[in-house]
Amino acid sequence: MFRSAADALEVLEEFKRAGTGLHMIDLGGDVCGNGISKLVFTILSAVAENERDRIRERIRDAKRHMISQGLYPGGKRPFGWDVVDGKLVENADEQAVLIRMRAMRSDGATYRDIGAAVGKDPKTVMRIISRSSLA
Repeated sequence: MFRSAADALEVLEEFKRAGTGLHMIDLGGDVCGNGISKLVFTILSAVAENERDRIRERIRDAKRHMISQGLYPGGKRPFGWDVVDGKLVENADEQAVLIRMRAMRSDGATYRDIGAAVGKDPKTVMRIISRSSLA
């Protein structure tokens, strides 16, 4: 329900200022008016934030491991590549378009000009070219 422990406490204080109660049955009723319930709420909020952080770390570590094994870690397929058996494999047709876009850009063409030539939106062209240079 909250983005972080600080967010949970901030919302709790807003409820308190507005004269609204936050009733949580497991914590003994109104968390805004009961000191022990607020303490438990604060601790549980911190534990929940910590767990979200740990999940984020585990996902990041799993993706790094997949990359180290030569596997594609997921997400949107990069332009110019196909995912085959969990690995990125060049897509010859898209690679040719990518080479053409890079050449046009190095010759001074605008993203709008390149987009018109290859049938893509200028923002898409800009994103494709900038991401492909990172690979």
